[in-house]
Amino acid sequence: MLPEETIAAIAAELADADRAHSVIPRITARYPEATVEDSYAIQGVWRDSQIAAGRRLVGRKIGLTSKAMQQATGITEPDYGVMFDDTVYESGAAIPVDHFSNVRIEVELAFVLKTPLEGPDCTLEDALAAIDYAVPALEVLNSHIELEGRTIVDTISDNAAYGAMVLGTVHKRPDEIDLRWVPGVLSRNGEIEETGVAAGVLGHPATGVAWLANKFHQHGARLEAGEIILAGSFTRPMWVSRGDEVLCDYGPMGTIACRFV
Repeated sequence: MLPEETIAAIAAELADADRAHSVIPRITARYPEATVEDSYAIQGVWRDSQIAAGRRLVGRKIGLTSKAMQQATGITEPDYGVMFDDTVYESGAAIPVDHFSNVRIEVELAFVLKTPLEGPDCTLEDALAAIDYAVPALEVLNSHIELEGRTIVDTISDNAAYGAMVLGTVHKRPDEIDLRWVPGVLSRNGEIEETGVAAGVLGHPATGVAWLANKFHQHGARLEAGEIILAGSFTRPMWVSRGDEVLCDYGPMGTIACRFV
């Protein structure tokens, strides 16, 4: 493990980069000995500092759960981060592009839990039983660490590159729809850029929820009722810039629109 003072210093550096909407050099270039455990420790110090400053945690994001995303990043295992209340937008929102760095969009489903979910042996069936409803979501990626050469240690340290999410308006219980076959057709300025189906996320998009519950158990924690779990992208990330209008069609689960200003 990196020394505690180094972990705290990196967390502070990332908090400064978040406020300045800037990018810092890769952690692994400066600390090649840094481990995944170090990266979650850095994320945890940063998270706690944000909560102490008054932000409210509303859920968790899971990333790198599909082959499309693993191939796009060169990272082969899932990761997770936290989501705060001031990062949640509704469909139709105007999103300030200057609030983010390396701005990209991913197509996902989010799940809201009706009961707590705890490992160590949580299954897909357990996750489905704990889910109140699924809702379509777009994730806005926000990377404060230079992209070239980054590893999973860099990504996890940077809150798994989470910036914001845009939620749709159609809610479906897991018994109302086969979540594996929810489509995503992502367009930028009227042109289709990415397509996929939710089965691309670990075979079923709720599998990641079970994976996260089991991960949390290793740290003596659990997922709580009411939390939003962003389950991972089933398309590659799409770059966006100021002025772009984004639309994603989820078939029976409606559409999400937003624009970057």
